[in-house]
Amino acid sequence: MAAPPDNDVLWARGLHYSYGGSPALQGVSLGVRAGEIVSVTGPRGSGKTTLLSCLSGQLTPHDGEIWFNSVPLHTLGRAARERLRRDRFGWVGSEPQLVPELTAWENAALPLLLCGIGHRAARKTAREWLDRLDVGECARKRPAALLQSERQRVAIARALAPAPAILFADEPTAPLHQLERAQVLRTLTTAARSHDITVVLTTHDAAVSRPTMPPADPHATDGTTEADAADAAGTMLADRVLTLVDGRLNGLVATGPGDARGGGEDDGDGGGDGPGGAGDDDSDGSDGSDSKGAACSLSV
Repeated sequence: MAAPPDNDVLWARGLHYSYGGSPALQGVSLGVRAGEIVSVTGPRGSGKTTLLSCLSGQLTPHDGEIWFNSVPLHTLGRAARERLRRDRFGWVGSEPQLVPELTAWENAALPLLLCGIGHRAARKTAREWLDRLDVGECARKRPAALLQSERQRVAIARALAPAPAILFADEPTAPLHQLERAQVLRTLTTAARSHDITVVLTTHDAAVSRPTMPPADPHATDGTTEADAADAAGTMLADRVLTLVDGRLNGLVATGPGDARGGGEDDGDGGGDGPGGAGDDDSDGSDGSDSKGAACSLSV
């Protein structure tokens, strides 16, 4: 078993996973550096959810390796994986899963409270994150009184509040309107960078992860420059964008502020393959698939 590279906080090689004999992951390999934001794009059903579930320890791959720092995630038992998810990982799904009896701030503070943070400190942190995500006025409301987009923002605040080492976000903007998607992703990625949180997110809308810079008007008379146009559009949200198509990880699509690092080159051991089309669901078939309900888990 080869040791993972020293500069990768998350490293996977040759991942395979199948649902009832239908292949979902077929030899995907990738590495993610500490503090990096990586977006995995592709159509619905391309296996993005299966990939994130394996990387985050919710599913155990049928073959292959996953390392978090020096921890071999693929060899850990269920209890050890749940502890790692509780203490070091965050999760945002495409549907907000909030506790209906709790208010928005209590939901956002839940991981902190379950991990022993004092009530006052947990409340302060939770409300700060709700304010950042523009739902501070909803702090005392219960989920039933919130719009779908507001519930999703609360779920994102809950995932970011404990400042996890890695945040896994599976279609985090799916419940949002088009105009809200870029704003929420910009808030999420900016907060992650400011807190040195590594992010691996999936989306079927590549434009959400990689905003287009509008060209400067060469005939502008108001002094607008190309740099001004770039500033107005904002910087690229992800450091790298990888694509899954028909179950294959095609590799580097675009590069951003970070180093250009391919995630899908074929190195002879299956490194160029990726999640398959049958895996973008929450199907059973893994001893880790029921770990989403663990106490203090950020995916609750």
